[in-house]
Amino acid sequence: MSGSAGYDRHITIFSDQGRLYQVEYAFKAITAANITSVAVRGKDCAVVLSQKKVPDKLIDPSSVSHVFKISPSVGSVMTGSIADARACVDRARGEAAEFRYKYGYEMPCDVLAKRLSNINQVYTQRAYMRPLGVDIILISVDDERGPQLMKCDPAGYYAGYKATASGPKQQEAINYLEKKLKNKDYAEGNWEEVVELGITALSNVLSVDFKKNEIEVGVVGGPRADGQEGTDGHFRALTEDEIDDRLQAIAEKD
Repeated sequence: MSGSAGYDRHITIFSDQGRLYQVEYAFKAITAANITSVAVRGKDCAVVLSQKKVPDKLIDPSSVSHVFKISPSVGSVMTGSIADARACVDRARGEAAEFRYKYGYEMPCDVLAKRLSNINQVYTQRAYMRPLGVDIILISVDDERGPQLMKCDPAGYYAGYKATASGPKQQEAINYLEKKLKNKDYAEGNWEEVVELGITALSNVLSVDFKKNEIEVGVVGGPRADGQEGTDGHFRALTEDEIDDRLQAIAEKD
C-alpha cells in the first residue's frame, strides 16, 4: 500500500472544471516575460523575429538573445522564461545531434518539433515535473518539403504554420499576419521582403519604431554565408547592420 500511496502523490491532479493549473501557469509565464516574437514562411525561406530587451544597463547586450541555432539547418526563437528557453535549446540541440549521429543526416524541422512536443507533454503528466514556460518556434528549409515553420507549446501541442506569433501581443500579431497572407500559402518575395513583413508586423502590434539593436532576426534560406549569389539551407542570425538595412528599406517604403 505504501508504494501505491507514494505513486498516487505524484499523479497530476485536475480541478473540478478539468483545468490543469501547471500548464496554465506555463502559458502565463510566456506572457509574463513581456517579449513578443513572430515567424513568417516565404516561398524559399523562413524567418523568425523577436524583441530584444536588456533588463539592466550593466548587462552585456550580446549575451541576451531569444534566437538560437539548433543545428546547421534549423533555427528557433524561444518566447518566455529565458532560463527555461536555454534548457529547452540544450535539449533540442542534443536531440538534433543524436539524430544526426544515428541516421547520418540533419534532423528535419517537423521531426524535431514532434520530439520536443512529446517531451513537453510528458512534463504535464506528473505533479513533480514542471512544464517549461516557453513557446518554441522552429524554422528550416527542407530538401523535400521546402520552407518549414513549426510551433510547439508547453502543453505538448505542435503544428505547422504559414506565419505565427507568440508572447503578450500574440493574437494581435496573428490577426495582422492573417490579413497580409490571406489566401496565400506563404509570404511572397525574396528573403529581404519576408524579413520586412515580419518587422512591420511586430512594429505595428507593439506601436514601436525599432532601432537595429532592439530586434533580433534569424533567417534560413537567406543569403549564402560565403557571400556568393543564391541562397542556402543554413540558419543564421542577421547582424545589426543587416537589420538596419531592412529598417531603412521599410522607412523608404513609407
